[in-house]
Amino acid sequence: MIDCKVASTPIETTPTWSTPSIDVFSDPTPYRSLVSALQYATFTRPDITFVFNRVCQFMHKPSSTHFVVAKCILQYLKGTLDKGVLFQPGPLALTAFIDVAWAGDPSDRRSTFDIVVFFCATELAWIRQVLCDLGLYLPSAPLIWCDNTSALALASNPVFHGCTKHIEVDYHFFHKRVVHGDLSLQFISTDDQFADFFTKALPSPRFH
Repeated sequence: MIDCKVASTPIETTPTWSTPSIDVFSDPTPYRSLVSALQYATFTRPDITFVFNRVCQFMHKPSSTHFVVAKCILQYLKGTLDKGVLFQPGPLALTAFIDVAWAGDPSDRRSTFDIVVFFCATELAWIRQVLCDLGLYLPSAPLIWCDNTSALALASNPVFHGCTKHIEVDYHFFHKRVVHGDLSLQFISTDDQFADFFTKALPSPRFH
């Protein structure tokens, strides 16, 4: 793949995942070896996380079509060798972007959920407590940007409805932190949503 063509994105917007049984590899070792190696790239290249997660779902029975998608990741990486995660000094603040592709998988209608946290990478409430234990006090509450107006309404509205009773336990945890000022929730448009490319395939302009 050293002399391969460069791809502008790591995955096409409408990739074909379902293939006939005659297309399945008799020896899946090359596919599994490639995908396993790509796992290390995700540590510094979060831009391939979504497609990496997808190709991992076919490790048990890969086909030549899946192999083409995996090789597309290499084509993308070749053209973006100068890209990576940049850590630099900035204001002491926690900011998160959250996005959900509801039933976005056309094969099994499963949803894809992801959250991008600037400063650290786990739950905001836990991070804030750890920072306090280290003597680092944030000047303001961690901020979460969400493009779902219904989620914003639920976080601030104390009234429960019958259709939401199955999420009451988790909701109470989050709602109390919003009310007490431990977390701040703000709306962000889909165009500015950082977490968008973790949950779906995007066209080149939007991806970049």
